[in-house]
Amino acid sequence: MYDTAEFGSVVQVAVFAGLTALVGLLTWWKVRSAKHDGSEQDVFLAGKGLSWFFVAGSITLTNLSTDQLVGMNGNQMLLLAWWEIAGFVGLMALAFVFVPLYYRYNCTTVTELLERRYDGRSIRTLISAIFIAGNLLIYLPAALYSGGLFLQSLFSAQIPIIAFSIGLALIGAAYTVFGGLRAVAVMDTFSGIGILFLALVIVFLALAAVDFDIVIGVPPERLSMVGASDSPIPFHTLFTGMAFIQIFYWSTNQNITQKAMAAPTVREAQKGVFAAAAVRILVVPPIVVIPGVVAYKLFGDVGDAAYGRLAAEVLPTWLSGAFAAMVAAAVITTFSAVLNSTVALYSVDFHEQFIGKVENHWKLGAAMSTLATILAIVMVPVFMNAESIINLLQQLNGLSSMPILSAFIVGLLFRDVAARSAIAGVLWGIGLYALFTFNEGFAAWVGLHYIDFMVITLVTSVVAALAFNRFALGRRAQWLGFSLFRSERPTAA
Repeated sequence: MYDTAEFGSVVQVAVFAGLTALVGLLTWWKVRSAKHDGSEQDVFLAGKGLSWFFVAGSITLTNLSTDQLVGMNGNQMLLLAWWEIAGFVGLMALAFVFVPLYYRYNCTTVTELLERRYDGRSIRTLISAIFIAGNLLIYLPAALYSGGLFLQSLFSAQIPIIAFSIGLALIGAAYTVFGGLRAVAVMDTFSGIGILFLALVIVFLALAAVDFDIVIGVPPERLSMVGASDSPIPFHTLFTGMAFIQIFYWSTNQNITQKAMAAPTVREAQKGVFAAAAVRILVVPPIVVIPGVVAYKLFGDVGDAAYGRLAAEVLPTWLSGAFAAMVAAAVITTFSAVLNSTVALYSVDFHEQFIGKVENHWKLGAAMSTLATILAIVMVPVFMNAESIINLLQQLNGLSSMPILSAFIVGLLFRDVAARSAIAGVLWGIGLYALFTFNEGFAAWVGLHYIDFMVITLVTSVVAALAFNRFALGRRAQWLGFSLFRSERPTAA
């Protein structure tokens, strides 16, 4: 006589393994005929051959991983949906402002735009280094940790999180090493269709499990979309730092913008961004908050384990295996996409500048991907002590996001600003935000939410850059306004 629980576990694992293999097979089938020449455009921009459909899929899944599904649902309140809703602002800025500029200046990395707008390469080198450090120390290990935590919760396994994380990392690295951005984008899209559908199924089944009533038994503050002053997102911050955070993330962040740069034309890239924005508004918000609130009603305050426990509770065994496969694919594609961006930044911005011309980016990418993957795995235990992974990520991002955005603002709105001046502004912003984040006395004296303080960081970083340019270097910045965005040709720095 068979043990029902044991048989169910076998089915769950079999479905998981089968669908994971199927996604890999479909990806190989789609990219098998691609021609490769080892150039940076081939490896990092998919040969400039992504249609709008794959641009949209890759942008969506690079962002939508277990950081969102686990982290946002882990807060177990509806309020966190604002992170996704507000993303519409950043995507519109990408479509209408930054995509035309990236294509006009023929960029492979966002940092190339900075070099074109300033009088030296140093600002490009600094920003690229910050991006690489953020990817290695924050984005890559966070994706592995949250993915490992979800799989551990879903399978109710005694296997440690680090074991799941290593498995996800090895598969993700394989996509980057052997397929480049083309394979990552295709896998993103195929798995994205599945994960969005199944995530909506979980929302429906979760609501059905509580008779479509999430009000009774749940504190009002967990249902409100108007955040109190001590909440993760106070309501007024939607009108202060939130928009700038979204513009940085969606418009100047290499991990996202690289996908938009991989289309053959500006128009095709914009269509992909518009499609991603539609998904961001219509589909993503409910799947990242409703399951967490339902989990609170069923299990209480269980933090980042909420989503995995709920999925295990409401999904039939075979379907939980399918969903695990889709979530694993989301983690793998996010990891692969960030890894590919990291290697692109190193290869184009550092290796070719300081070591020598790269004859074959596939070979260099394989070596750097291996090193980055090992470091990301080593960093996973750091995130195990986080109270809330999504809140931790947002706070850590503040160290670099607003300073980097200040360099873009100064470079695009002014002329005759030295690269050294932009660097001064960036370093000022990093130091100021670090003081606010890690010095409790200073933070208490300021008395602001970290989203509000991001605005202060951004504004003072811009002022610091212009002041250094004027008083330290004796150069007077010339205001361009928004003329650059209407120009048909690049305007010299």
